[in-house]
Amino acid sequence: MSLWIPVTLAAASFQTVRFMLQKSLSNVKLSAAGATFARFAYSMPLAVLGLAVALMLTGYGLPHLTAKFWLFAVIGGTTQILATICVVALFKQRNFAVGITFKKTEVIQTAIVGFLVLGDQVSAGAFAAIILGLTAVLLLSKNPGGDGVWWKHLTNRASRLGLGSGVLFAFSSVSYRGASLELGDIDAWFRALVTLAVVVSFQFLSMGLWLLWRDRAELRAVWDTRRTGVFVGLTSLSGSFCWFLAFTLQNAAYVKALGQVELILSLFATLLFFRETITRREIAGMTLLGASIVVLVLSI
Repeated sequence: MSLWIPVTLAAASFQTVRFMLQKSLSNVKLSAAGATFARFAYSMPLAVLGLAVALMLTGYGLPHLTAKFWLFAVIGGTTQILATICVVALFKQRNFAVGITFKKTEVIQTAIVGFLVLGDQVSAGAFAAIILGLTAVLLLSKNPGGDGVWWKHLTNRASRLGLGSGVLFAFSSVSYRGASLELGDIDAWFRALVTLAVVVSFQFLSMGLWLLWRDRAELRAVWDTRRTGVFVGLTSLSGSFCWFLAFTLQNAAYVKALGQVELILSLFATLLFFRETITRREIAGMTLLGASIVVLVLSI
């Protein structure tokens, strides 16, 4: 079995737990921005410490960080911040599993962005998967109990947040792969660790300064929820390292396709932890989106 497969499965598991914790934080004390910042605030020190320990134990030196590396890192870090805010805000609109499903349109969009940015090829089968996935999105775009034609519901707040997060996560995934590849021919795990430390430091500083300017009360709220925030940081760091390592080892579209296992995990979270109900339409939409992922996996 190729290493990127178990690494991706681990990343999806850590990410599901992190989103569960962020959903809990956003429902209690924090805004969408605050719940997002908590992720970076509590994972940044661990990422930097991990890189420092790796440098000491291995004797490696920091690789040359090119201008293109920084461009990819900044684009990836910024789009990930915006995407996470969209997902946390989406949790207040729809249930946990559907929120994750909307976010998971990123797997289809990543194939498109990867082709446009890095030249990754998309097969004819992948185009079929895109059409199937769009059909699933149409099913999920309608609020429970809503009426009217489908295209009107595609413009509601939940749909915009979900689709927007998918686009943004697609750009962040491809950008992280681009940044990692810019580090040259060194061990994959070390490239992933360097990229992670740089990106999460940028995210912590940029978002921290923004909150300091616009919403200092939210910074205090992040500190007040530190008991849960620490676990957000730990799961975020573990998941991010696994994603970065997987992106280093394999095409981002392949990684995101396999990462759809998170749909199943989020379904269990919705039923067992949040005690939320799932409608037949939502189950049909998630099933159809899962089918589109299977087609995509078989096509790449």
